[in-house]
Amino acid sequence: MGDCKRRSCSEQIVSPMFRLSVCAETVFGSLPFLERVRRISQAGFLVEFWRREQDDINAVANLGVEVGTFSGSDDGSMVHPDGTEKFLDDVRLRVAFAKRLQCQQINLLTGSVGANGHGNHKIAENPITRWITAYKTLLQIADLAEKHDLFYNLEVLNTKTDHPGYSLFRVEDGVRLVREVGSPRVRLLFDIYHVQIEEGNVISLLREYAKEIGYVHVADVPGRHEPGTGEINYPQIVKTLHEIGYTGVVGLEAFPLNGDEQAMERFREVFYE
Repeated sequence: MGDCKRRSCSEQIVSPMFRLSVCAETVFGSLPFLERVRRISQAGFLVEFWRREQDDINAVANLGVEVGTFSGSDDGSMVHPDGTEKFLDDVRLRVAFAKRLQCQQINLLTGSVGANGHGNHKIAENPITRWITAYKTLLQIADLAEKHDLFYNLEVLNTKTDHPGYSLFRVEDGVRLVREVGSPRVRLLFDIYHVQIEEGNVISLLREYAKEIGYVHVADVPGRHEPGTGEINYPQIVKTLHEIGYTGVVGLEAFPLNGDEQAMERFREVFYE
């Protein structure tokens, strides 16, 4: 992969303003999980992954790779009173995972998502109950984050094609929750792919809510492939991220259209030029 082949695992790709990561759940799909993690790191990227249990966490930690983010809870629900205890128990369990991985950034959904993408966690029917419950849950997570020096990024997912039934699908709703919690340790995970599908206006939303964004995910539309394969103007996205002063991680969470290594190289070219 050009430059990447000459970098050691410890020499991560660094943009003048942000770092790049790649999701091990969406690339090198034919390989075992740990080999995917190894390949991503060897190419010079931070590593991301979804829900994994203790054995995988230990194995990733033993590889000595740098992790960008991982799933902070996949049980219970933050949007139904009956699900919050289980949700918070899972969050607390994964604090230990974060320490084992030496990873400060944690991805947070409102509850579990099934194998088919459908949101399958409990959601309170009354919207006031739903959002008050989420607010109270996030306050506890903010306290936990402060205690353990962690950052949680609440993700908004689209319900139109990928995650029917998911409870948090508009950027404004995620931002309102984050603002009410009022902690610099609870922020928004802005997934450009999901935002484009659900509501569009990606550039204006990035600019409007720049202060609340703690992490960025990318993939193109349609198909959820690497940048440059669809309708999203990624050079303009990069320009906008620079303009709003974003200095965090940009993560590729895409299923390669033209080969795994080519997809990662294209991602690097778009965001690192």
